[in-house]
Amino acid sequence: MKWYHQALIALFVMSLAGGLIYSANHYHGLYKDEQDRADKAESLAQLRLDTINDMQVRQRDVAALDEKYTGELADAKSENEKLRADIATGKRKLQLNATCPEGDAARASSLGDGEGPRLTADAELNYFSLRDGIGRITKQVNYLQDYIRQQCLK
Repeated sequence: MKWYHQALIALFVMSLAGGLIYSANHYHGLYKDEQDRADKAESLAQLRLDTINDMQVRQRDVAALDEKYTGELADAKSENEKLRADIATGKRKLQLNATCPEGDAARASSLGDGEGPRLTADAELNYFSLRDGIGRITKQVNYLQDYIRQQCLK
């Protein structure tokens, strides 16, 4: 074989080897890109799963908290209604820390009824409305404080 044939064969083999090296490098780069993309997708899927699980736990916690305070509100309301009924039937009485003015003392003794100071019907109704409102607001504030401690500060 002549030297130029050998040179051509050597050139062809080197070109073929170079092409193979280039192709291997190119496909290896594509493989790495796909592997990185797959790793990112798997990481994102795990992050989403963790987020969903955390949201489910929080929803259960909030539902339990809501159930607790809804029950407490209902208990406070029924307690207030029982007190109202007991006062209406005379089973219990509202105690007042009140004194009659000096001028009314002589007049009250001349009437001879001997009763102490009492609330008017409107004042008694307002008392129960205020008591309901205070109980409801107290339970709502406690609920919100628990919600903040258990959900927002986690």
